[in-house]
Amino acid sequence: MQYSFSDRIRNVKPSAIREILKAITMNPDIISFSMGSPSNEAIPVQEIHEIAEKIFAHQAIASLQYGITEGYAPLRESTADRLKKVFGIGREFDDVIITTGGQQGLELTPKILLNPEDTAIVESPSFVSGINAIKSNCPNVIGIDMDDEGIDLAKLEEAIRTHKNVKLLYLIPTFQNPSGKTMSLKRRKAVYDLCVKNNIVILEDNPYGELRFNGEDIPTIKSMDTEGIVIYNGSYSKVISPGMRIGFICAPNELMQKLIVAKQVGDCHTNMFFQMVCDEFLRHYDVAAHIEKIRGIYRQKSGLMIKRIEETFPEEVTFTRPDGGLFLWCTLPEGYDSMDLARLATQRGVAFVPGCSFMVDDTAPCSSFRLNYSTPSEEAIERGIPILADTIREFLSK
Repeated sequence: MQYSFSDRIRNVKPSAIREILKAITMNPDIISFSMGSPSNEAIPVQEIHEIAEKIFAHQAIASLQYGITEGYAPLRESTADRLKKVFGIGREFDDVIITTGGQQGLELTPKILLNPEDTAIVESPSFVSGINAIKSNCPNVIGIDMDDEGIDLAKLEEAIRTHKNVKLLYLIPTFQNPSGKTMSLKRRKAVYDLCVKNNIVILEDNPYGELRFNGEDIPTIKSMDTEGIVIYNGSYSKVISPGMRIGFICAPNELMQKLIVAKQVGDCHTNMFFQMVCDEFLRHYDVAAHIEKIRGIYRQKSGLMIKRIEETFPEEVTFTRPDGGLFLWCTLPEGYDSMDLARLATQRGVAFVPGCSFMVDDTAPCSSFRLNYSTPSEEAIERGIPILADTIREFLSK
């Protein structure tokens, strides 16, 4: 039989990161700087074990039954309270629901807002699964370059002016994936004002916001949202456990009603057991101390990776120095394609994600690539970065 696929899915390609994961699984000897997973040390295994025993002793049936689409009520409450306390997020017109990981918020938002003839704007580079979630609903996705303060404001204004029906702006303002950059407060305010003026919804994705290990926190865009144009997408994957698949959305009520309907179509509700685990952890454990521990782990690992890069990489290769999050972004001299380097590096036993994977047009050559420091061990960083450095020298000499 010859199959005919929908335009929606024909427009979306497999995640390069997922494909790399499969390759690494088949060859465990490869040193991987390609993933975006938390460090194993950052997952509170003992605490989750204790909570699981408590739930099965006292709330087993409730944890194994159906739940409501909006999420486990106590977790919605503890999440909303924490958003208010930690980020200053949540106004009278906002509501909070629980999602199946942060990825679900990225998929639901374009689904309720975009038609095929509309336009969405993203940072360039940006999170590949965020781009794909938008592309599956709206093929007209525009990537806007970034500078050291975040998305380029002049180019954003130009894109809004020259493209029809711009409805959505997708941003990762804090420790951006893949670049590691953080948008300045001045730029956040300017972007928000521009979107208010042009009636554009901002999808603010903030899975890494609590992972700051240097400098001072910058207010989220959602905390400035007096006009109800920001959908805030968060996750417990990076601060508790990614395998639990617990995320959340904070959005104005009118938008939230459509998000709930779209979620009903997708999965009915998020896993009840892990919603209960998450709520217990937030309410009865020292979350602040746990996050401080994670920050210490990533401060150490990022510092080690940067030190080894400074010692071993050719000086013509530039890279970002993030103040938090999980990634840094390296750039080869102009004219070199990091996809070709990635193939060579894999042969040498080191894996990373080439920059084209994070672009709207992922077929165009890209000189940049992403490195992750949260997942590999310190020993892997010590061994792997010099191997990568030698591979880069070999690559640039050809």
